[in-house]
Amino acid sequence: MSDVTDALGVLAPVAGTALSLSTVPDPVFSEGMVGPGVAVHPEPGQEGGQEGTQSAVAPITGDLVKLHPHAFVVMAPDQRRGVLVHLGIDTVELAGEGFTLLVEEGARVEAGTPVIRWSPGLVAAQGKPSVVPVVALDAVEGTVHDLADGAVRTGDSLFIWD
Repeated sequence: MSDVTDALGVLAPVAGTALSLSTVPDPVFSEGMVGPGVAVHPEPGQEGGQEGTQSAVAPITGDLVKLHPHAFVVMAPDQRRGVLVHLGIDTVELAGEGFTLLVEEGARVEAGTPVIRWSPGLVAAQGKPSVVPVVALDAVEGTVHDLADGAVRTGDSLFIWD
């Protein structure tokens, strides 16, 4: 069994405004029940119109171990750290409407690989918050640091996971 010794840089899967997970209107994320991380309020967001789409990209290099129309998990090469990207809140209720999968579950992805095409404006038009929680699943307290705050572009650093 190897120890995790390399810091894992987690990148923004979408462009927008990085804020604390406490701003997410879902206690699963805002109370850190699944782990620490950062919320990205996407551009365009609630006001962006239904026509605009964007790709959510892999925040790390690794294996795409879970893939749903509204969320995905990439497991780092160490097979110990998984990062969840959740596109909007309660978007599972949309049953895939407005989301297009660009890769298959189980694929090996590089950081920055487009995974899902979606429309934050369409999500908002359905009455769902379009915020994107990016979570270090089950991370031990104190192992996530250098959290982004403010404007981020796709691929910018969101946080470091030791």
